[in-house]
Amino acid sequence: MLQPQDVEKMIAEVIPCTHLHVEGDGHHFFAEIVSEHFAGKNRLARHRLVKDGLKERIASNELHALSINVAATPEEWAARQ
Repeated sequence: MLQPQDVEKMIAEVIPCTHLHVEGDGHHFFAEIVSEHFAGKNRLARHRLVKDGLKERIASNELHALSINVAATPEEWAARQ
């Protein structure tokens, strides 16, 4: 069964992050992702960037469910704090 840190590692392999936090119960995971790579992209494009990078793991059901609660640039993240 996957642990949140396993999912964090998967995401970090897809996109460099300045902040990455994942919570979950082994089946459903919730992520906060902050990356410069989100600059200039709308919300949908940001989510696709991450989920497209995890496509094989999602398709194989290794990663069952991932909700991206935050997909922000470092500037957006700092403004929220």
